[in-house]
Amino acid sequence: MWLKPEEVLLKNALKLWVTQKSSCYFVLQRRRGHGEGGGRLTGRLVGALDAVLDSSARVAPFRILLQVPGSQVYSPIACGATLEEINRHWDWLEQNLLHTLSVFDNKDDIASFVKGKVKALIAEETSSRLAEQEEEPEKFREALVKFEARFNFPEAEKLVTYYSCCCWKGRVPRQGWLYLSINHLCFYSFFLGKELKLVIPWVDIQKLERTSNVFLTDTIRITTQNKERDFSTFLNLDEVFKIMEQLADVTLRRLLDNEVFDLDPDLQEPSQITKRDLEARAQNEFFRAFFRLPREEKLHAVADCSLWTPFSRCHTAGRIFSSDSYICFASREDGCCNVVLPLREVVSIEKMEDTSLLPNPIIVSIRSKMAFQFIELKDRENLVEGLLLRLKQVHANHPVHYETSPSDDDMASPVFYSASICTDKFGDLEMVASQSSEEREEKRPLPHPEPLTAVFQQSGSQSPDSCLSREQIKISLWNDHFVEYGRTVCMFRTEKIRKLVAMGIPESLRGRLWLLFSDAVTDLASHPGYYGNLVEQSLGRCCLVTEEIERDLHRSLPEHPAFQNETGIAALRRVLTAYAHRNPKIGYCQSMNILTSVLLLYAKEEEAFWLLVAVCERMLPDYFNHRVIGAQVDQSVFEELIKEQLPELAEHMSDLSALASISLSWFLTLFLSIMPLESAVHVVDCFFYDGIKAIFQLGLAVLEANAEELCSSKDDGQALMVLSRFLDHIKNEDSPGPPIGSHHAFFSDDQEPYPVTDIADLIRDSYEKFGNQSVEQIEHLRCKHRIRVLQGHEDTTKQNVLRVVIPEVSILPEDLEELYDLFKRAHMMSCYWEHHRPMALRHDPSRPYAEQYRIDARQFAHLFQLVSPWTCGVHTEILAERLFRLLDDNMDQLIEFKAFTSCLDIMYNGEMNEKIKLLYRLHIPPALTENDRDSQSPLKNPLLSTSRPLVLGKPNGDTIDYQKQLKQMIKDLAKEKDKMEKELPKMSQREFIQFCKTLYSMFHEDPEENDLYQAIATVTTLLLQIGEVGQRGSSSGSCSQECEEPQASAPPEQDSVFAEAGKSPQAFPETEGDWTVSLEHILASLLTEQSLVNFFEKPLNIKSKLENAKLNQYSLKVLEMSHPPQAELKLNDL
Repeated sequence: MWLKPEEVLLKNALKLWVTQKSSCYFVLQRRRGHGEGGGRLTGRLVGALDAVLDSSARVAPFRILLQVPGSQVYSPIACGATLEEINRHWDWLEQNLLHTLSVFDNKDDIASFVKGKVKALIAEETSSRLAEQEEEPEKFREALVKFEARFNFPEAEKLVTYYSCCCWKGRVPRQGWLYLSINHLCFYSFFLGKELKLVIPWVDIQKLERTSNVFLTDTIRITTQNKERDFSTFLNLDEVFKIMEQLADVTLRRLLDNEVFDLDPDLQEPSQITKRDLEARAQNEFFRAFFRLPREEKLHAVADCSLWTPFSRCHTAGRIFSSDSYICFASREDGCCNVVLPLREVVSIEKMEDTSLLPNPIIVSIRSKMAFQFIELKDRENLVEGLLLRLKQVHANHPVHYETSPSDDDMASPVFYSASICTDKFGDLEMVASQSSEEREEKRPLPHPEPLTAVFQQSGSQSPDSCLSREQIKISLWNDHFVEYGRTVCMFRTEKIRKLVAMGIPESLRGRLWLLFSDAVTDLASHPGYYGNLVEQSLGRCCLVTEEIERDLHRSLPEHPAFQNETGIAALRRVLTAYAHRNPKIGYCQSMNILTSVLLLYAKEEEAFWLLVAVCERMLPDYFNHRVIGAQVDQSVFEELIKEQLPELAEHMSDLSALASISLSWFLTLFLSIMPLESAVHVVDCFFYDGIKAIFQLGLAVLEANAEELCSSKDDGQALMVLSRFLDHIKNEDSPGPPIGSHHAFFSDDQEPYPVTDIADLIRDSYEKFGNQSVEQIEHLRCKHRIRVLQGHEDTTKQNVLRVVIPEVSILPEDLEELYDLFKRAHMMSCYWEHHRPMALRHDPSRPYAEQYRIDARQFAHLFQLVSPWTCGVHTEILAERLFRLLDDNMDQLIEFKAFTSCLDIMYNGEMNEKIKLLYRLHIPPALTENDRDSQSPLKNPLLSTSRPLVLGKPNGDTIDYQKQLKQMIKDLAKEKDKMEKELPKMSQREFIQFCKTLYSMFHEDPEENDLYQAIATVTTLLLQIGEVGQRGSSSGSCSQECEEPQASAPPEQDSVFAEAGKSPQAFPETEGDWTVSLEHILASLLTEQSLVNFFEKPLNIKSKLENAKLNQYSLKVLEMSHPPQAELKLNDL
C-alpha cells in the first residue's frame, strides 16, 4: 500500500534492509530475514527481532523509498506484504512518474511532486476502501494491510474495525489485535516467537455475552459449538461489545434469516458496512423501536434540545429525532414526555429570533392549531433545512385536503380528524365519478362502517347505572387530559397518560386511541382508498392462505355475538384476506384471526386493517412469519427476565423453557386467547401505548402472583393448570358488557370458587414492580437472544437432516455431523464472497430441512477435492464436474446434503460392484457430455487391434485363459441385472476411453501403483476385444436373413461373444457408436484381477479426510478466489 511520505535517515537502517531494485529516484528494499533461502546470521538476527516484537510493532517485509540525488534523507512511499504487491507499486512508479521527474531542475521540487502524488493516491485508495469513513484513516489503512496479510482473505472480506486486546487461552492471556470483518471475528498475536491466529465466522457464534472471570471483572465471551473464547483489556469495552453484537446480528439475519433479509435494505450490501454505519444502524433501530415507527423509516438527525411543555410551564430537556416522515422528541428522564409529530400533520417549521432566554429556537406548527417550541439546538440551520426539505417531499407525496375545520365539541373529529376524513372519503369512494364507477362501487363489498360493538350491544350483569357512571368518569378524565396535553396523534405523552391507560380506556374511545398510540391513524390518512382496492383485488381468489383463513373464521371469538353471524365473519374475512394480499411474505398466521376480531370490535373495518398492519409490521416485528422468530426471541428474553426479576421461581424451575412454551400464546395473542375478553382488551390498551414492554411486565406479574403454587408444582402439566386457572379468573369490574370467557379456558367449571383477580390491580402491580425495563434494554436483550434463537433453528435443521440421512448411509453419525458442517460452510463461503454469483443462493428457511442448504458445482468441486477418496490429480476436478451432473437430478444446478453423502458413502463404504457402477455412471450421459472438458480422446477409429486370443501371458511364462471366467461372471451378473430397476446404457468408445483414463488417474501414487497399472492394462485389452467383437456381431446382425440363420443354429452352450474371438478380424464399420461394452462386461473383467479387487475393497477411513478438510477448507477457497478458473463450469450443456 502507499504510505504517507516521512523522512528517514538510512545510515543506521542499512543492516536491516537489502536493496532489491533501484533507479534514479526510487529504491525497492526487502527486510532481512524475509524470503531468504539461506541462513545468514544477519538475516536470522533480524528475523528473530521481528518475531519477538509485539504484532503491532512489526513492519512490512518490502518497501519503496523516494531518494533525491545528492541527499542522505529518504522517504518511504510504499510497503507491501508480498513481492507481487510491492512490484505492482514499483511498476506504477516506472510507468507514470519516472519520465515526468526528469523535467524538474530542483531536487526539492521532485520531492514535493512525488509526495503530493503519493498523498493523492493514498486519498484515492482510502476512498475506495472506505477508510475515509473511519475516524483515523491512516491507522485504519495500516490495520487493513496487516489484516489482509495475516489472514489472506479474498478482497470481498471487508474489515470493519479493529481493537487491541487480550485473548485468554485457559489462564494465559495473549496480547494481540482483534479484527472485526463483515463475516468473521479474527484475532492475531505474535509474541516471543509464538503466533496465534483465530478465525471465527459470525454464523458460528452461538452466544455473545459480557462476563467476568477470576482475573478480570469484565470480558467478552464468544461461544461457538465446541469452544469458548474470552477477550479483555479493551480500551472501551462497551463500544466493542455493541459493534460485535451489531455485526453478529446483521450477519446472522443476512445469512440465516431469509424471511427478514428482504425487508431490511441495510443488510443488502454487506461489503459497504463500516463501523459508523453499524453505530448509525443501532441508533436507527432504537429510534424505530422507541417510537414504534415503520421499518422503512430512516433517521437523519439527532440533536440535544429542550421542548416547551405547557402542562409543566417549563422547558423539558431531551433529544429531537428527525426522520423521513417524522419529528420526534424524547425527554432525558424516561417517561417524562414524548412527542411524535408526523410531517403530514406539520404546517410550518420556522426559526425564531435567538435570545438569551430562548437560544436557537424553532417553532413547529401542526394542523390542529398547536405549536411546539424547541430551543438550544446547536446545529439549527442544517436541521431546519433538512426538515423543510423532507416536509415539502411528504406533502408532495401525500397531499392533504381538509374541507372543514373540526369543532372542539366534536369528540371524533378533533381527536381523529385525519382518520375521519380518510374514512368518510372511503365510505363513499369516488362519489363524483362516472356512472360506471358507481356501478363498480355497488358491486364492491363495502367495509363495515362502524365498530362491531356499536352494532352488537350487550347488557352487562351489573346495573346499567353503575357501569355508565364509571364509563362517564373515565371519559371525563380523558377529556380533561385532551384539553391540557392535546387530542391528536401529536399529543404530549407523559406518565399521566400511562396511568389513565392503566386504569382502562373507555369503550367509546378505545379504538380511536389505539389508532393514535400505534400511529395507524397516519397510515390510514396517507392511503385513501388503499384498503378498498386490496379488498377488491383479494376477494374471490382461492389459494392456500384463503383456505386457512376460511378454516379459522368461525374459531375467532365464537362466544361473542358479533362473530355468530355473517356480518362480523365477512368483515373478518375481508381484513385478513386484504392483509395477506398486501404482505404475502407473512400472508396469514394463526392468532392473527383472534387479534383482528378484537380490533374489529372497537374500530371501523378499515381502521382495524391499519391497526393490524401496525401490529404485524412494527409493534411485533417478525412475529407473524414462517418461523415466528420474533415471538421465539421474546420468549427467550422473557426467560432471562424471569431469572433477573423472579430468581426464586427460576431456581425452583430449572428448565424455564417450559414456562416459555406456556407463555408463547401470551405474546402471540396479547393474552386474548387465554384471558376473558373484557380483561384482555385492557391488556391490549397497555400494549398499544407501551408496546411489548407491557406484555413482558404483565407476564412477570402473572408469574409472581402464582409463584408459590408454581414452586410447589410437581411437573409442567401442573404448572400449566395453575396458570390457566388463574388467567381464566381475571375479571374487569369496570367492563360495561357481560363477561366473555376465553375460548381456550381450561377451568371454566371449577368444583369450588376460585379467587378472582381484577385486571386493573394486576396491571398496576405490573407497572409498579416490573415497569423499570426501558426500550433500550429490551432491544439489547432481543439482539442478544436473536443469535441464540437463530442458532437453535440451525441446530434443529441439522438434527432433522441427519435423522433422515443416517439410516440411509453407513458413515458414522459423528462423521456425518462433521460432513454436514463442511457442507454448510461451503455454502456460507459462497455467500461471504460471491454475492453476484446466481447459483450462490441464500439460505431459505422456508424450504424443507433437507433442502435449506444446497451447493453449486464450484462448491461441490471444493468439497469433493477435500473429502473424496477418489483423488485423481488434475483429473479430480473433471471427475467432480461429472459427479455433480449425475447428482443434479432436477437440473437446477444445485445439490443437497443427502445426495452428496450418498455418493460419498458409496466411495467409502460401498461394495466393489457399487463403486464400479458409480464410476460407470460417471462416464455415460448425463454425467459425461459432448462438451466435457476432457472428453476428446486422442485415439481414433479403428480401435487398437484385438486380433489376439483372450489368452494373456504372465511374466513367469504361465498363461491365464479368461474366457471361461468371463463367461460365467457375465452370466451371474446378468441375473443380478434383472433385479435392477433400470438397465444402464452401454458405454461407447469415447466413454470407455474416459473411464480408463479415470482409473489410471485414481491409481497414481498408490503403494501398489505398478501392479494396478499392469492389471488395468490387462483389463483394458480384454474389454477392447469384447467391444470389438460386439461391434462385429452388431455389424453381422445387420446383414441379410441368410446370415442370421447359421448363428441361430450355433450350439446353445457357445457364447456368441467368445465364438468370434478366435476368428480373424473382418471388416467392420468405423462408426464409434457401434463399439460398446456394458457394465457387466467391465465389472466381470475387473474381478479377474486381484489387485484391482483389493484396491476397490480396501477399507477407507473418512476421519483423516474430515480433519484435513476442516483445516484446509478456507485456504482452498481463498486460493480459488485469488486464481479464478479460466472458464466457468459448463453445466448448461446437459
